[in-house]
Amino acid sequence: VQLQASGGGLVQPGESLRLSCLASGFGFRHYAMGWARQAPGQGREPISCIPSNDGSTFYADSVKGRFTISRRNSENMVYLQMNNLKPEDTAVYYCTTYRGSYCDTGLDDYWGQGTLVTVSS
Repeated sequence: VQLQASGGGLVQPGESLRLSCLASGFGFRHYAMGWARQAPGQGREPISCIPSNDGSTFYADSVKGRFTISRRNSENMVYLQMNNLKPEDTAVYYCTTYRGSYCDTGLDDYWGQGTLVTVSS
């Protein structure tokens, strides 16, 4: 399993970023996918999930209403549109896999290399 996250960078508060993840090495279209983040000195926090059939999505309260997850099964891609970014969103963002088709199957153990998002004025 390989998860290549990209799209991070340095932005000012209130700005937007779009993260992308290219997945390979497994049956992408059959698995829920998500994003998690790890802020400096903190543990990893799952923040969003999308099921394999592009159905009901999950968002952590900290990002609800500002972030949108999407996927394109034909290209093995998952995206995270992040709007109205805040300094507390600063973290390394990881693309994540789940154990089954739905988000309630739980996170699997594949994380990839992550992409750094820094929100600062």
